[in-house]
Amino acid sequence: MLSIDILSELGRYRWTVPLMAFLAERGGGARFAEAAHRLGMARESLSRTLEAAAGAGWIIRNPGHGHPLRPEYLLSAEGARIGEACRAIAAAQARIGLAPDALSRWSLPILRLIADGNGRFNAIARGIGNASPRAMTASLRGLVGLDLVDRRLVDGFPPASDYALTGRGLVLAKALPMAA
Repeated sequence: MLSIDILSELGRYRWTVPLMAFLAERGGGARFAEAAHRLGMARESLSRTLEAAAGAGWIIRNPGHGHPLRPEYLLSAEGARIGEACRAIAAAQARIGLAPDALSRWSLPILRLIADGNGRFNAIARGIGNASPRAMTASLRGLVGLDLVDRRLVDGFPPASDYALTGRGLVLAKALPMAA
């Protein structure tokens, strides 16, 4: 089960979900060059993403690396659990034709919160907690642009926005394991 905090951490770098999914798909480990080639990532982006995932405790360097057939990076026990969730997320993205790096940092937590019934901006902001209003607005606009979220104006004084998942957004939200 992935909490909002873990979903936020997964979104910190655009390539974390595809990288974790790739490592889980490969049985929990891979070499740097293999990951860069398979994911089509720049070396600097892969280095940053690996460093962030290692800092979160999801990836460890293989102390037995040295032989060309041994993986250089391995998923930790927690990383293996998160990697399987990332495989489901990546598969859902592929099903709806969404590029692996299309989501912003706050996209996954926002999708989870909207799926849980929090459709108002303030409810979403309270659920995430540490995102600035500007970042939330940009993420919501991005999700609307990707046709994952629909924005509806609610009459009243003052007028308010209500956000709901589109069909594509629902496919992706269903792939997010629910929090414990």
